[in-house]
Amino acid sequence: MPAFWLTVIVLALAALAAYLGRARALGAAGGDVRKLHSLPKYYGSFAALSTALPAIGVLAVWLIAQPMLIERSVAAMLPVDSASEGADASLMMSDVRRVSEGLSLAVAAGSLSEAQAGSALTGLRETLNDVGIALGGDIVPEVLQAAQRYRAADMRADFWRMLAVLMLAGAGLAFALSKIDPEFRARNAVERVVLALLMTAASLAILTTLGIVLSMIFETRNFFGLHSWKDFFFGVKWAPNFRGDSDLSILPLLWGTIYISIIALLVSVPIGLFAAIFLSEYAGPKTRGVAKPLLEILAGIPTIVYGLFALLTVGPLLLRTFGGGGYLGVDWMSGATAVLTAGIVMGIMLIPFVSSLSDDIINAVPQSMRDGSLGLGATKSETIRQVVIPAALPGIVGAILLAASRAIGETMIVVLGAGAIAKFSANPLEAMTTITTRIVSQLTGDGDFASPETLVAFALGLTLFVLTLGLNIIALYIVRTYREQYE
Repeated sequence: MPAFWLTVIVLALAALAAYLGRARALGAAGGDVRKLHSLPKYYGSFAALSTALPAIGVLAVWLIAQPMLIERSVAAMLPVDSASEGADASLMMSDVRRVSEGLSLAVAAGSLSEAQAGSALTGLRETLNDVGIALGGDIVPEVLQAAQRYRAADMRADFWRMLAVLMLAGAGLAFALSKIDPEFRARNAVERVVLALLMTAASLAILTTLGIVLSMIFETRNFFGLHSWKDFFFGVKWAPNFRGDSDLSILPLLWGTIYISIIALLVSVPIGLFAAIFLSEYAGPKTRGVAKPLLEILAGIPTIVYGLFALLTVGPLLLRTFGGGGYLGVDWMSGATAVLTAGIVMGIMLIPFVSSLSDDIINAVPQSMRDGSLGLGATKSETIRQVVIPAALPGIVGAILLAASRAIGETMIVVLGAGAIAKFSANPLEAMTTITTRIVSQLTGDGDFASPETLVAFALGLTLFVLTLGLNIIALYIVRTYREQYE
């Protein structure tokens, strides 16, 4: 049974449990709610949670573990010397999954019988094509046998999964009904379950972050086992060569990342801060109600669209201005991709980020400080310059640092607007690249995860993570200090 319909059945059982739990509680109290420790709805909620939560939890774990365990058992059937023949084991396993899916679809459509699906079959490619499964090459006997075993194991696991989940849901329902009586503290039990769910959600977020960090640390350790850490951190050249003898220094990439981020902040911070001052101090309610949503629309635009804007509009415009035969009659720019192109567009993308955070921070400054300044004879502009902005400055600095971490982690705008050249240069009209762009490049295509040229992406990612994490920690510290002063 598909997981979707199994989930629907469990939820239906939970709804039935809620009704039965409430009815049982009222029946045990003779219809008098005053004899119950908790309201009837809590008894129903307890029964529903007892029915649904264990079953849904087991289903979720089963869905994650089932494909991994089946693939591990099937992988032993694939040719051991497939790598020497030029075939990649992961690609073969992908074919195994597609053939297995095609066999299931063909049986469901009536194109094959169960007996035919479980034995070698001539013309299998045409049959799979008929049900929409396309393969890149011929179906070798090992792949077909592995696919048949994969399908059989998947069907058995699906059956036992259905049986386990339904039995667990039924056991939870029976347990809940057996516990319900007028003295049962249903409200306390429901609140403990909800608290456990909240703690689980918080733990999942923490564990996910920890898993990401540990995975990068593990692969980074493998990278430094193959490549010198001194060259990575202190070298001055980035020249990956999958045939060996690569120069994999992060410094040229770090320079491009910081350079583009600085230009982006030079664009976004003044415009965003001025917009925040206008919206919070000068704009009326009607103007603010229209201008603020329009400004924040920029935050909802996908970054790939900004990248296309950099590639098709901003880059050519800068080239016509600073390129040979351009408006200024100079030849400073040779192509549309440049640091300035990516920096300007990234700055436009960050404007609503800076503006929204700064607006909230400026509005948090107590009105009494403004009134006191105006009462002493200061003008509105003097009050903003000498009272409001200094009071809000720690929060504004925190907002700028958060925007900086957002700029450092940007990828698509840099890929399309800045180019792919790793070098040291102070000229903003030249093409450069960043850490995120190189991560994408190193992991694109058929990479060998045992080579330093591929594993370097994880070292770059870990360095970028530490850099942005540091900026976020500093920004949050500054913002919290500000809030402690004015709350």
